Amino acid sequence: MPRYARMPSESGYYHVVNRGIGKQILFEEEEDYERFLDTLKRYQKEEPFDLIAYCLMDNHFHLLLHTEAGLDRVMKKISCSYAYYFNQKYGREGHLFQDRFRSEPITDETYLLAAVRYIHNNPQKAGICSREEYPWSSWQEYVKTPDLVNTEIVLSLVGGTDGFLELSNSNEALEGLDISERSGLSDAEALALIKKELHLDSGTQLQDMSRPERDAAIRYLKESGLSIRQIERLTGINRGVVLKA
Repeated sequence: MPRYARMPSESGYYHVVNRGIGKQILFEEEEDYERFLDTLKRYQKEEPFDLIAYCLMDNHFHLLLHTEAGLDRVMKKISCSYAYYFNQKYGREGHLFQDRFRSEPITDETYLLAAVRYIHNNPQKAGICSREEYPWSSWQEYVKTPDLVNTEIVLSLVGGTDGFLELSNSNEALEGLDISERSGLSDAEALALIKKELHLDSGTQLQDMSRPERDAAIRYLKESGLSIRQIERLTGINRGVVLKA
């Protein structure tokens, strides 16, 4: 079954998220986080891209980057390199990451700043610790010394470090930025895909399938870019079932 094309960014800026397959932990210990960051640094030289912000969580990561080289090529090299390292270290086989990475094109400066703030807020949102205390994000690079991250773009937009701290502490709502829950397809497009590729008259017909067939269909829909919420909404299948499929 065909994959749908990734939405391009006219600006070259993208918010990227990738998760471990089946909730697989991606970073077991400090060395793993450091290896992933070293991988980013290495491919910045091979496939020139600017890293604007990042946050590495235990089973997923967020990157905000700018590239003219082609996002798929950059992410394939980063993901394959880290997966090879991780599988060799922990004696595992098979895919490490869940499906394709998700990406959202950054369309303007307001969205860029909102995405930076959202990425840095992940540890705090997850109840791990404050953004200031979390060691595996780029927040500290904005208030101390840059290393991996090009901080100049954001700092120039907010008026320096003080403006960045003000941005970080803003209470403005950030709904809609969790691209792990967003879909690149409208409901109409998603429903058309269900009818054409799964040969069904409606999404709710998935409920009548055998469990193996249903789960295979759900996995295909996730791989095709439908969000968890969208699949739940169009099929009437419980969110927990969709997540586990």
